Amino acid sequence: MIDHSLLNPALTMAELDAGCRTARQYDVASVCILPYYVGRCAELLHGSDVQPSTTIGFPHGAHTTSVKLAETEQALKDSATELDAVINVSKARGGDWDYVRREIEALTVATHAGGARIKIIFENAYHDDAAKIRLCEICGEIGVDWVKTSTGYAPSGATVTDIRLMRKHSPARVQVKAAGGVRSLDALLEMREAGATRVGTSATIQILEDCRRRLGLAAVAGQTLVER
Repeated sequence: MIDHSLLNPALTMAELDAGCRTARQYDVASVCILPYYVGRCAELLHGSDVQPSTTIGFPHGAHTTSVKLAETEQALKDSATELDAVINVSKARGGDWDYVRREIEALTVATHAGGARIKIIFENAYHDDAAKIRLCEICGEIGVDWVKTSTGYAPSGATVTDIRLMRKHSPARVQVKAAGGVRSLDALLEMREAGATRVGTSATIQILEDCRRRLGLAAVAGQTLVER
């Protein structure tokens, strides 16, 4: 379920490389990495089941649609197979749903045309429930792959209540991703119980080593994850 997050802008190239190797070692779902490094990420993950992913319009979502499309094109060129794209939060809060829909649709079409999958980030900290429901409806009609709670850079992140709301108002084919503040195995399991199929976190080692302890398995030896 884990998208291993390497999105802190202060991470060095050595730390990004180490994070990719950690993700491969633990066989997580994907690495979500700084956009400029996704090509290198894809090289490090080649031959594994771990997907190279990156962000679009991150973290504020305020880029123009044309800039987000250019980022999408570059990410696909760099071999990203999953993209986490932030909506225009300002437009959503202002009720310009036509703009929000057009942008999400344009990004989804471009991503799918490139053979990749897309996660649409709502940034729930800034929306009321009615807006979250509307976003789920729009994303369901367009056919995105995931709806996602947060970037991890807003005042609050994923909540069980939001995951339940998003699962309830999204069609079955649209998955739900929790991100922002999920830093323990118990928190991950709560999100899964609420309907999340992916969780974005930088606490990958702590979560999976706790899981191994509970299952009576030996710890995974190897690299240490630098968390920031």
